[in-house]
Amino acid sequence: MRWCDEKSFVKSWQSEEKAIWYYNPVTKKNARYFPDFLVNIERDGKIITEVVEVKPQSQIDGPPENPKKRTKAWANAVMTYIVNQAKWKAASNWCEDRGYNFRLISEKHLGLD
Repeated sequence: MRWCDEKSFVKSWQSEEKAIWYYNPVTKKNARYFPDFLVNIERDGKIITEVVEVKPQSQIDGPPENPKKRTKAWANAVMTYIVNQAKWKAASNWCEDRGYNFRLISEKHLGLD
């Protein structure tokens, strides 16, 4: 949020204001997803809208496919990864329909690792 406030090329931003419908493959129901940010950026005299989701890099990369032990924590990480993939696909399609960009960032992108 501070980054958005400090950058002169960021013309406006919102946090968790837009709902995007997606199919949750775990619950097998439609659900609403609220991306972290909707940001309007000025580039080359044009306003570009980006939908931004901030997640830990571990959630972006996903859990190991063949861990030594299949613990409850690992199973939860798998479910989280599956749901996140469905959300991000829906967000990407939603953005494409509107001419927006979808951006997924982590602590690495923010210089926090």
